[in-house]
Amino acid sequence: MNRTPSHDAMIEAGLNLIQQAMSIFDSDLRLVLINRPMQQMFNLPNALVKPGVSFRDVIRYLAQRGEYGEVDDLEDFIAVRVELARAFEAHYMERTRANGRVISVEGAPLPDGGWVTVYTDITETKRQEALLRARSEVLSEQVLSRSEELASSNRALASSNAALEETKHQLTHMEARTRLTAQMMPAHIAHIDLAQRYTFSNRRLRDVMPGSTDEIVGLTAAQALGAPTYAVIGPYIERAFDGVPSVFEFTHAPSSRRVRVALTPDSTNGEVRGVYVLSMDVTEETQTRVALQQTRRREMAAQLTSGLAHDFSNLLTIILGMQGKLQRMDDLPSDAHHLINATLAAARRGGSLLHRIADMTGPRQFSPVPVRLPEFLSELEIMASPTLGSDYHLHIDGDVPNGVFNIDAGMLQDSLLNLILNARDATPPGGQITLSARAVQDTWLEIEIADTGPGFSPQALSKALHPFFTTKGGEGSGLGLAMVYDMTKLAGGDVRLFNAGGAHVVLRLPLRASVAGLPAGLVLLVEDSEDLRMSIRDMLVEQGHQVLEATSVHEAEALLGSLPDIAYVLSDIRLGGARTGLDLAKIVDQPITLMTSLPTCDPLHQAAAARGAFLQKPFTPEALRLALTLAAEGAA
Repeated sequence: MNRTPSHDAMIEAGLNLIQQAMSIFDSDLRLVLINRPMQQMFNLPNALVKPGVSFRDVIRYLAQRGEYGEVDDLEDFIAVRVELARAFEAHYMERTRANGRVISVEGAPLPDGGWVTVYTDITETKRQEALLRARSEVLSEQVLSRSEELASSNRALASSNAALEETKHQLTHMEARTRLTAQMMPAHIAHIDLAQRYTFSNRRLRDVMPGSTDEIVGLTAAQALGAPTYAVIGPYIERAFDGVPSVFEFTHAPSSRRVRVALTPDSTNGEVRGVYVLSMDVTEETQTRVALQQTRRREMAAQLTSGLAHDFSNLLTIILGMQGKLQRMDDLPSDAHHLINATLAAARRGGSLLHRIADMTGPRQFSPVPVRLPEFLSELEIMASPTLGSDYHLHIDGDVPNGVFNIDAGMLQDSLLNLILNARDATPPGGQITLSARAVQDTWLEIEIADTGPGFSPQALSKALHPFFTTKGGEGSGLGLAMVYDMTKLAGGDVRLFNAGGAHVVLRLPLRASVAGLPAGLVLLVEDSEDLRMSIRDMLVEQGHQVLEATSVHEAEALLGSLPDIAYVLSDIRLGGARTGLDLAKIVDQPITLMTSLPTCDPLHQAAAARGAFLQKPFTPEALRLALTLAAEGAA
């Protein structure tokens, strides 16, 4: 939680109540705090107990008052003390002051630089030790001396224990930050021991492999991943136990997601004690890579065919011109016109073929736009029906995914019309052509064209996607399915052919929901964790927003009252102070999105989820963008 002036006042009041004198200096040797017992112990003026006073000025004052005994060269003495302070180390010492009082001095460095020093008046303790020494007739000189040493050691040990507690606190804080960072990573990070049991997991397995459980600590890899997935990963785990790291990709069958896994042996002195696991969802990366590869193939094909197409085009132009001239001649043999017409038809067909080759190999960009599938398929049915006539029936499956998706509508329309016409040509009159669309695990959009014809021949199943392969004899160019394959690959998808009571062609395309763009604006981020606030602020800035920050409802109210340009509010539920993000939601006019890491059974979680726009921590930038958009749409 961030410190505020009220917090500082409470801390200072608490430090004034303790009996020991205390001073805190920062890494620049500037005073952070001197409590009241220290001011009284050393009779410091008010001017020297204000934050920001230099360490040099305090030392000068104490030395001039004789606190350190007789000093020959004041400036040299001060310089030495300043250098010691810059290289500050934990210490414990006891010294007698000029007024005869005995004090112990315990110093400990702070994690971010600077130090804290505690002064304890031990005069009475020393007097008791002296009295015990003077009056004892039973204890020997050695026992008395040992007692004094033990008392001194106990005080030093207490100082060391305090330093160890502070170190423990810092280590605990570091571990918490490390765990938080791991949980915010868009990947699954885990460790398994020699028995292949998970000893650590950042609870992101379900994000990478949907359908899995996040509660896997204590489970074996086979139990957590399931038999089909473990059958793929298991051999790589065995290699990692042999000391061989590996990075590989596989398709997670239950979700159809593409996953990249990195396995790193956990070894000490050559002995492997476990394996570190990093798993990432690379489905979109793979889809993009496939599209890029197809684009490169098209560029290479264009380079190879452009010169040939140019030369053949010239030859066909000459043939067409010569045959046209021959056709206009008089006194031709009776069968000459038939031959001339056949030659002209063949030349025109050759020209059409060259244009289709140019369409396949020429530059074409994948240009997705927001599309509603039901309307898109309805328009497709209207376009395809006239070409099918009354002898064929096109049925579109009613179970079509609703919503808006990013699709290259022109490219997909060309592909589906091509497939529908192919199905018509392969199906006897009276047959049926069925088009169905479905979402697969929110990852893929599958569109299937099926007919009631005889299906693909074995040769067609293996070669139908190859350019120039055709089963239509001289009437087919062999480029239809090849073009469908090309356009699907450009989108990052794939094509599958099979027979099941007729021919089936399945197009699998990336399913990317279209989210309306949220206008950039000034966002008030209300979060009392500094680490989380920094991470979320970076997400918002990357999305084009400007960000104001607050740690409590009180601070948020002050900013909302003074800055009317705030467009959106993003607030945690639990905040500094008594009021919560739910209380803030009741008083703001701007669209507000609430977020929390509370469990679903918590009443605050349930109340926030019931409002609508809500984020469960940890979340991705995409989830943040969608939540802000939904909040803005709900407030409109």
